[in-house]
Amino acid sequence: MEGLLRPTHFFILMFGLFIGIGLNILVAALLYTDYQRVPASFRKLEPGLVWLLLIPCFHLVWNFFVFPKLSESFKTYFDSVGDSSVGDCGRDLGLGYAICSAVSIIPFVGCLTGLASLVLIILFLIKANDLKNRIPIAA
Repeated sequence: MEGLLRPTHFFILMFGLFIGIGLNILVAALLYTDYQRVPASFRKLEPGLVWLLLIPCFHLVWNFFVFPKLSESFKTYFDSVGDSSVGDCGRDLGLGYAICSAVSIIPFVGCLTGLASLVLIILFLIKANDLKNRIPIAA
C-alpha cells in the first residue's frame, strides 16, 4: 500500500499553493497602487493596510473594509472634482466580492460562490484600474 500523498500529488499541491499565494499578492499590489493614486485627503484607508489581505482567514473580514473603502475613496475624489459619471465606483462589485468570498468557505455552496467571487474581483479590479487611470498622477 502506497502512502496517501504521492510525490506527484505533493508537487501539484505545492504548485497550486504557490499560484494562489501569487495571485493574492498580485491583487494586494494592484489595490495598493489604486489606493496610492487617490490623493491622501480623500483616502478612506491607508494603502499599506491592503497587505493585511494576505493573512489567512482574516482576509474574509478585511475584504469588507478594503474593497468598499477603495470605492468610497474614489467616489469622494471624483465628487470633489465634479465628475458624476463614475457611478458608485464599483462599490457594489467590491461588496459582492466580499460577500461571495466569505460565503465560499461553506461546503458545497463554496463552489458556486467561489466562481462568482473570481468574476467579481476581476470586474472590480478592472473598474478600479480604470478609475485610477482617470486621476492625474500629480494629484
